[in-house]
Amino acid sequence: MPVQKINKLKKEKNAVILAHCYQNLEVDEVADYVGDSLYLSRMAAETDADIIVFAGVFFMAQTAKILSPNKKVLLPRLESGCLMADMVNPAQLREFKAKHPGLPVVCYVNSTAGVKSECDICCTSSNAVKIVKSLNAKEVLFLPDTYLGKYVESQLDGVNVITYPGFCPTHLRIRPEDVISARKKHPGALVLAHPECHKAVADLADYVGSTTGIMDFAAKSSAKTFIIATEKGVADRLQRDFGSRHCEPAEVNPLAKQSSHSKEFILIKEDIVCPNMKWHTLDDIYNSLEFEQHEITVDEDIAAKALGSIERMMEVS
Repeated sequence: MPVQKINKLKKEKNAVILAHCYQNLEVDEVADYVGDSLYLSRMAAETDADIIVFAGVFFMAQTAKILSPNKKVLLPRLESGCLMADMVNPAQLREFKAKHPGLPVVCYVNSTAGVKSECDICCTSSNAVKIVKSLNAKEVLFLPDTYLGKYVESQLDGVNVITYPGFCPTHLRIRPEDVISARKKHPGALVLAHPECHKAVADLADYVGSTTGIMDFAAKSSAKTFIIATEKGVADRLQRDFGSRHCEPAEVNPLAKQSSHSKEFILIKEDIVCPNMKWHTLDDIYNSLEFEQHEITVDEDIAAKALGSIERMMEVS
């Protein structure tokens, strides 16, 4: 069985497996930590493992390497990239900054190491508002996600957030009419949306937050039915941990032990799936760990500069 083989290899090689919430559920069976980008960044920085296997996308593995330069970081499938992160490169970023000289630059974690190296501070969807507020600036540049940037602007009085025109193709498949239709089918259900969604979708939601924010809200809410307007992996984990068709709770989610397990979680549309996040299988993770293949490296100069923007985020968070 891949699970048994992977767990055996982890002990032999002093390895740790980090998995993002958008992964296939089977990955949780071998993951040591499951969460959003901010949580996994912290775990990457704190781990004493010799090897980090990152079940996520390329920029996440890069961030892990930047935070743990002396550790071997492996990405099970190298083609697991992020379409949003690929929408801006360092040259495009410099052009963006040149049009707005002197303004602080906030970089969403969904970006390459090269882009992070040319920004003032990094952020995730869970701390973006806090990060921008900490700058005490009337205007800031935000990239690459225009929708997260404008959501941040809506939460802060008197701050103009100038955004780069990047976006998440998965979240933009959710349209306002999908929210309206879902509400008609499930009257009384709460709509929980990610801030990468279009503003028109976020405006219709009962709660807007990061993957962890959505999961925590659903766990603690007294409501019984939720429409999940984000990637399918979040709905899958909520249904597993807190749903009426409940399986044993994952140890990575202690809130599951407090749930009455009588809740229902409805993915707003069946096609809200990030294909790149779904690449990794247990066999891929096993092969990556067994042969220590697909190692992620980052140029030392770029890594040093990118580390500054990430560390400033960690200090504020």
